[in-house]
Amino acid sequence: MNAALRLPPGGLAFVDIETTGGPSQRESITEIGIVQVDEDGVREWSTLVRPESRIPDYIQRLTGIDDDMVAHAPAFAEIADAVFDRLDGRLFIAHNARFDHGHLRAALRRAGLDIRPQVLCTVKLSRRLFPDHRRHGLDHLIERHGLAVAERHRALGDAHLLWQFWQKIHERFPPGHIAAVVRELIGHPSLPPQLDPEQIAGLPDSPGVYLFYGARGAGTEAGAGTGTEPDADSLPLYIGKSTRLRSRVLSHFAADHQSDRELSLSQQVRRIEWIETAGEIGALLKEAELVKRLQPTHNRLLRRNRDLCAWRLSTDMIGDWQLELVHAAELDFGRRDDLYGLFRSRREATHRLRALARDHALCPPLLGLDKHPQGTRCFDFQLKRCRGACHGGESPQAHGLRLIEALHAMKVRHWPWPGAVGLREGEAIHVVDGWRWLGTATDEARLAELLESGRPAFDLDIYKILVKAVQRLPVVRL
Repeated sequence: MNAALRLPPGGLAFVDIETTGGPSQRESITEIGIVQVDEDGVREWSTLVRPESRIPDYIQRLTGIDDDMVAHAPAFAEIADAVFDRLDGRLFIAHNARFDHGHLRAALRRAGLDIRPQVLCTVKLSRRLFPDHRRHGLDHLIERHGLAVAERHRALGDAHLLWQFWQKIHERFPPGHIAAVVRELIGHPSLPPQLDPEQIAGLPDSPGVYLFYGARGAGTEAGAGTGTEPDADSLPLYIGKSTRLRSRVLSHFAADHQSDRELSLSQQVRRIEWIETAGEIGALLKEAELVKRLQPTHNRLLRRNRDLCAWRLSTDMIGDWQLELVHAAELDFGRRDDLYGLFRSRREATHRLRALARDHALCPPLLGLDKHPQGTRCFDFQLKRCRGACHGGESPQAHGLRLIEALHAMKVRHWPWPGAVGLREGEAIHVVDGWRWLGTATDEARLAELLESGRPAFDLDIYKILVKAVQRLPVVRL
């Protein structure tokens, strides 16, 4: 069998773990079961493991493992060497192997051990060998192949079911056919079992944006594409950008997940789309635009900012400086020269101004932050955090000059051109006006269309990208 499959010299390890349901970054394993198969025969090994947190009730009901059972079990660090010895050099076989391998490798790494076995997922193997069947969960394999159940949802019992499945498929298919399928599965980049490998077949290793979609409802069948609008059954999960699309997308599907967020994402993704761009700036702009339009569930940054605001500095009728909070919906932020900050909410703007007042000993009542009787000492003066502008201890002019100096680092960049310009990136022109991105053109017709189109709303993330972009890319007058 080893020669036919060209397996590692150590043979096979059928593996299953039970956990508290917690993340792989914590000690959440409660039981490990391993069935070792090689030329010397079949050996079984299992152990309970003491996790660092209690086992939830629903996990106790599912597995039958409760807190009392693991109270005196060894911690993973105590059995790490034994686990390593049973897995090292073997083909790691598990059902939904990304989960088991990810948890075990993370736990071994915490114990100072690094293991990098070849990994075979029996979900993927079943899909490839039995494509006419829609469901490939372990319960479905039990029913379909008549597997003998000893202890379902216990680690060694489930590991033994996988060993039975392995024997069943060798009774049904020629060894050469199974060998070819296994070599293809373990030789390909690790992909979630529910994702068709054809989804990434055409991914270029060039700059662009990629979009992960999940199933909005059960039974969604999705194919690869390069569109940007989800169909009725698709749920936008995540949008990312990279200068090397293929490498970045595959990095999400590394077998050893570095975060629970990556693991959750890989378990939900059903379809991948991508859009090539001329370079890094184009990818950044497209990512920011798509995240706001499609609102994917896993993107925390780049979300829509409807309450974008800034502090406007002006003088009153007697020449004293004063601040006013203004909103992007009311003013053309890109063409103003008296704005400071850019904040996603009034609360953020107020919090930042209070911090500025504290750091520079400015008077909160004069900044409009506190109500206080005119000409009397403010509370901050009593705390020695104000130099006395509230009651005449500091002149309004001196306070105003210190305010301008304190605000300097927060100044919003004024648009330096009279109209729209183009930022050239490769063969593309990013059309920009007043720190607003109108779109990207690769021909004269598209350029004319963008120049005649209306301007989008001022966007904080686009502004940040463009402020840096004008320093890096050639500017073309339009």
